[in-house]
Amino acid sequence: MDKEQVLKLTNAICKNTLMETLDIEFTDVGEDFLTARMPITVKVHQPDGVLHGGATAALAESVGSAAVFVLNKNPKAIVRGIEISANHLKSVSSGYVVATARPINLGKTIQLWEIKIEDEDKQLISLCKLTTYTRYKE
Repeated sequence: MDKEQVLKLTNAICKNTLMETLDIEFTDVGEDFLTARMPITVKVHQPDGVLHGGATAALAESVGSAAVFVLNKNPKAIVRGIEISANHLKSVSSGYVVATARPINLGKTIQLWEIKIEDEDKQLISLCKLTTYTRYKE
C-alpha cells in the first residue's frame, strides 16, 4: 500500500470510536513513524480552557497503537496499549496539536514508543511513552 492508501485506511477504522469523537486525523506515515493531529476545541479543554492532559494521552495512545498496526503490516495483528506515561510541558488552548509516534523498541509482542505532541509552531507540548502489546489472530 502507498502512503495515501495507508492514511485512508487508518482514518476509516476510526469511525465510531474515541478517535472520531476527538476528531483525531492521521496525516502522515513513513517507514518509522505515524503522525496524527487533533483540534483543540472546548470538548478537549479543562475547565480553565486549556488542553486536557487526558485528551493528550488519548491522542498519544491512539497514534502509538495505530503505528504498531501500520508499521507491522500484518492484518492479523491485535494491538493494545498496556502502559502510558505523559509529561505535559506546555499549555495550549486553540489550534491543533500534532502527535508523532516513533518506535524505541519493536519486539514481536511488546513494543515501546515515544510520542511527541507539538503545537502548530512545533513547540513541544507533551512527551509521552507508550508500551503496546501485540498478539495475532489465528
